[in-house]
Amino acid sequence: MVKIGDIALGEFPLLLAPMEDVSDPPFRFVCKEQGVDLMYTEFVSSEGLIRDAAKSLQKLDIFEYERPIGIQIFGSDIESMVEATKIATQVNPDLIDINYGCPVKKVACKGAGAGILTNPEKMVAMTKAIVEATHLPVTVKTRLGWDEQTKNIVEVAERLQDVGIKALSIHGRTRVQMYKGEADWTLIGKVKENTRMHIPIFGNGDIDSPEKAQEYKNRFGIDGIMIGRASIGYPWVFKEIKHFLNTGIRLEEPNFLERLRVCKLHFDKSIEWKGEKVGVVEMRRHYANYFKGIPHFKEYRTALVGANSAAEVDAIFSQLEKEIF
Repeated sequence: MVKIGDIALGEFPLLLAPMEDVSDPPFRFVCKEQGVDLMYTEFVSSEGLIRDAAKSLQKLDIFEYERPIGIQIFGSDIESMVEATKIATQVNPDLIDINYGCPVKKVACKGAGAGILTNPEKMVAMTKAIVEATHLPVTVKTRLGWDEQTKNIVEVAERLQDVGIKALSIHGRTRVQMYKGEADWTLIGKVKENTRMHIPIFGNGDIDSPEKAQEYKNRFGIDGIMIGRASIGYPWVFKEIKHFLNTGIRLEEPNFLERLRVCKLHFDKSIEWKGEKVGVVEMRRHYANYFKGIPHFKEYRTALVGANSAAEVDAIFSQLEKEIF
């Protein structure tokens, strides 16, 4: 049984990675339906929380059915991160996660996210301060290092554990790699093999099939897998991996009507949480993924992206229910 503090996650948990503009409550709803074991919010700016910025505060919305769920925060200033931790703790998530992995320039070049990988001393000091600022379990999501010359994750993992984190998720790339090339899980395996480590180690990067999940589970001995991009428009990835790990049999991929059902559910939740105007616009980024590989779907996708009201989208969905794909 894998546990983060007192949170029991099962034998080999699957985690939904925190993704900006993706892992909001509507998307988390459909992932939960498909069997994900632990989810995280989109990453929340510590400075935004302290300033009461509406966008940051909205990201603190969590719901009982989502549990267990963690709030992920990022920032470059230790005091601000401590304050943000206290604010996030008041919302009563199951854990607090620290983002030391985001590679995008506007985050990393300000010393937040993966930007802190160039300064392990500060990384450890910030983590210690956050652990001391909350009664909740604290976890970390990070990368192998800043670049090829600074792949120090084995040592860093020990130090983060020593200051009190309860689990560590590692993306198998450096910050310089961004999301390019193939994720290297070798060092993730070395962290897990380290006899000093006793907290759960979750691997992240390039897991896009049940077969690959099983291969990496066996090869690297990790405690669970965190999945990000492979779940966008395809939340069934969680159910498919679990079924394969348990039975060795691959589930059939969802048919068109199942894709439509879940896309519509995602849309309805988006409208419910964000309001019609924002919900309609922000859902547009998901249609291509939900209906990827469906032949002759282009005109419908264009119509969905061009729709400006919930009624228009619902009318297209109703039409699609009668089509044969």
